[in-house]
Amino acid sequence: MTAAVTSRPFGLPALRVTQLGVVRSEWIKLRSLRSTWFSLLAAVLIVDGLGTLFSALHTHRVEGGVTPGGQIVIDATEVSLRGVFLAQLAIGVLGVLVISGEYATGMIRSSLAATPRRLPVLVAKAAVFAAVVFVIALAATFGAFFLGQAVQASIHVQATLSTPGALRAIVASAVYLTLIGLMAVGLGFLIRNTAGAIATLFGIVLVAPILANTLPTPYSTDIGKVLPLNALGQAISTLNPDPNLLSPWAGIGVTAVWAAVALVGGAVVLMRRDA
Repeated sequence: MTAAVTSRPFGLPALRVTQLGVVRSEWIKLRSLRSTWFSLLAAVLIVDGLGTLFSALHTHRVEGGVTPGGQIVIDATEVSLRGVFLAQLAIGVLGVLVISGEYATGMIRSSLAATPRRLPVLVAKAAVFAAVVFVIALAATFGAFFLGQAVQASIHVQATLSTPGALRAIVASAVYLTLIGLMAVGLGFLIRNTAGAIATLFGIVLVAPILANTLPTPYSTDIGKVLPLNALGQAISTLNPDPNLLSPWAGIGVTAVWAAVALVGGAVVLMRRDA
């Protein structure tokens, strides 16, 4: 990408704006916001806390003998990662606020004034946000897995990283949270309003699956295949995944398409409309 050059007053040398420089600027802005760390901390606590809680509840259920036919059939990996379902909301809200907050305060004008070409701003914001979320999410999902298995070890149904599908479920969960965050960033640029972008995100992630289930077969299945929430369910399942839905990585791929559409839409609006 060709670097942009802007003139400087009082005979100072021209300032060369590079994509790396924009990325560094966005990293400084992201890490300086208290809401960033509060939201990420909330996501980690949700993933690890709920994963441990659900694992403990399932352990208590089995110890109490409440298992059909006396057989213990538990997807130990899936149980420990259920907190991801709620954590995606914290990540999504943060992704929207990172963008809509700048529009609300007018800071986006400063960002665009410093970077004559607008697209690098979107690329930098998305890249920095995705990198931070993925690192935090991966640590959280690994933590949830190990905590959950430690709890379930009391009834000897725990999984390990070598258990078929376990490592895939952990990594796919982190990738999924990152993609939800990128979708939120795209919606932030596209809608430019906190309430509207969050409502749209929640509609896609939470409401759409409910509406799809009300449709008659095969429409419910056909639509359900391409919804992010069902993709997450398939991704964290290691026992008896739903054969009517996409495979785990195919579902993650469809979620990536959702994120890409939102980002492209946001890029179009950013390029065509004034801040």
